[in-house]
Amino acid sequence: MTQPHYDESSVTVLKGLDPVKERPGMYTRTDSPTHIIQEVIDNAADEALGGFANRIHVCLNQDGSVSVFDNGRGIPIGIHPTEHVPVIELVFTQLHAGGKFNKKSGDSAYAFSGGLHGVGVSVTNALSQRLEVTVKRGGKVWRIVFADGAVIEPLQEIGTCAVKDSGTEIRVYPNPRYFESPNYQLGELERLLRAKAVLLPGVTVELTRFNKGDDTPQTQTWHYPDGLRGYLNDLLVNAQEAVPIFACENYISAGSEGDFSAGEGAAFALTWLEEGSVAGESYVNLIPTPLGGTHEAGLKQAVFNAVGNFINHHNLLPRGVKLQSDDVFSRTAFVLSVRVLDPQFQGQTKEKLTNRDALKLVAAVASDPLELWLNQNSDIGKKIAELAIKQAQARMRSVKKIEKRKGSGVAVLPGKLTDCESEDTRENELFLVEGDSAGGSAKLARDKATQAILPLRGKVLNSFETHRDQLFGNAEIHDIAVAIGVDPHGKDEEPDLSGLRYGKIAILSDADVDGAHIQVLLLTLFFKHFPKLIERGHVYVAQPPLFRVDVNAQGKNKPARKFYALDQQELDGILERLAKEGVRDTAHSISRFKGLGEMNPDQLKDTTMHPDTRRLLQAQIPDADIDGIEQVFVKLMGKGEAAARRAWMEAEGDKVEADV
Repeated sequence: MTQPHYDESSVTVLKGLDPVKERPGMYTRTDSPTHIIQEVIDNAADEALGGFANRIHVCLNQDGSVSVFDNGRGIPIGIHPTEHVPVIELVFTQLHAGGKFNKKSGDSAYAFSGGLHGVGVSVTNALSQRLEVTVKRGGKVWRIVFADGAVIEPLQEIGTCAVKDSGTEIRVYPNPRYFESPNYQLGELERLLRAKAVLLPGVTVELTRFNKGDDTPQTQTWHYPDGLRGYLNDLLVNAQEAVPIFACENYISAGSEGDFSAGEGAAFALTWLEEGSVAGESYVNLIPTPLGGTHEAGLKQAVFNAVGNFINHHNLLPRGVKLQSDDVFSRTAFVLSVRVLDPQFQGQTKEKLTNRDALKLVAAVASDPLELWLNQNSDIGKKIAELAIKQAQARMRSVKKIEKRKGSGVAVLPGKLTDCESEDTRENELFLVEGDSAGGSAKLARDKATQAILPLRGKVLNSFETHRDQLFGNAEIHDIAVAIGVDPHGKDEEPDLSGLRYGKIAILSDADVDGAHIQVLLLTLFFKHFPKLIERGHVYVAQPPLFRVDVNAQGKNKPARKFYALDQQELDGILERLAKEGVRDTAHSISRFKGLGEMNPDQLKDTTMHPDTRRLLQAQIPDADIDGIEQVFVKLMGKGEAAARRAWMEAEGDKVEADV
């Protein structure tokens, strides 16, 4: 067999927009062109958020293109001082070029924005077969045209306009070769534009589209004079509210001391429902976050604290009932809009906020107004308390029912398992921890009410080709099966999950190559022998940090701080942020954790185990790709696949990013 050619010429360097074209899924959703249009809309919304625009108009044209117009300042068209090309060309042809950096220093063109990396519209350009930009700025009209990310019509002046008439119009022709479907998700676009109108007081948002076979355009207009309250009221059209909607906005004022900057804060509207639930909506700097994040956790904490304090103050809690956060929040319908100076999202699609500080920010600005409202309206407060207490009592009754079904034939639990106190499967969590020393730290870091620890010695068996009857010959696998209360089963079987003892089973290993290997071995075990646990969303992977950055106190108003980084990329981001803040290299130190055992319990709790601040990835098996996943496991874990693994490593090994 001919060996693959591999020398210095085999290494390819992707420049400009080539990385986006080569791997579009890293930068955007590829199911449809909707998200690359959203990037353009978000830029228009950032102009409105800064107070420079009061109109956003989106048009779905008959030729399949989309036009986005705003009457903001217009993209600068002058020559960049260091790159020596027009700024407008730079923005659309270079990754990480934009006006949303340097926020801490005050040199950014935007105080608050959803854009972070200068990536959005350049991705749109890269994945479009044609993109036209028209700018009104300084009494002149300018135009530039791109094709497949490259300039085909250089920037030129095409007319004049009134000096006060300014704005930007971008017309996008998505390239269908990069997307599974060329059709836009109209419902998603409508929700996005409606939300922009809600979150931008005084801004009118319009959507124009054409129906098939009809040349007459249809235009929808959104304008919400009542802001979040009116929007939430629309969402609740078919729901029965238990109490009136409470709406509030609270932002940090200039000159305030503390960890937050002037202008940061939150606006929110919420209510409680008599029955059922309505999915809450949250936004960060006008960007929708459908997967939630730390800002939603902050609101949840504020609501729990305010309602809990009200219940304690009025002595409403019955004997023997212990209130939990979900008891209070499960029937809450809310809309939350947060302003954060330097937001950090999970991925370029920005569906989840990950800033740890956002939890503290939202909790700080929301707690006092909520508590004041409850105490000023005690009837409302007592109604909310009644709903929360009923929810807690129902939860406790369900636990007792589950306990009776278990009977007396329960297997003896492993001696090294440190179990939790609660018997409610919905809230219980089991951490499978690498090593006894890490297990000791995890025991001290856990919430003993709901979190259990099972330390694992060494690496578990590669069980991919192990017969089910021989599984329990391995002590570690035997202990895992007994601890979770579910017998091994196949993907086509319907196992008895009534004995399941934990709603979340989290793999917790070191943030290095050995830890990754243990993760793979355990995921192999669950994929092959406990597939229904993955299918029903019970299996997770915890992500401990690899680095810690200690920053010395910066004067009286800035105490010492600690930052944690998951990997080198996050560490670089933290160091860049500190540099922008003016923190000298000598004023901070970097520590690398060799393993979980090196972390003290407080560090492990804050970074990896506390529900509000940890990073927990859910293991999922997409139905559409089950066969592909099966083949990957066969190649990686099959005993007779050494040749296939070697060929794969030779082909793909240069792409690995591993900390050894």
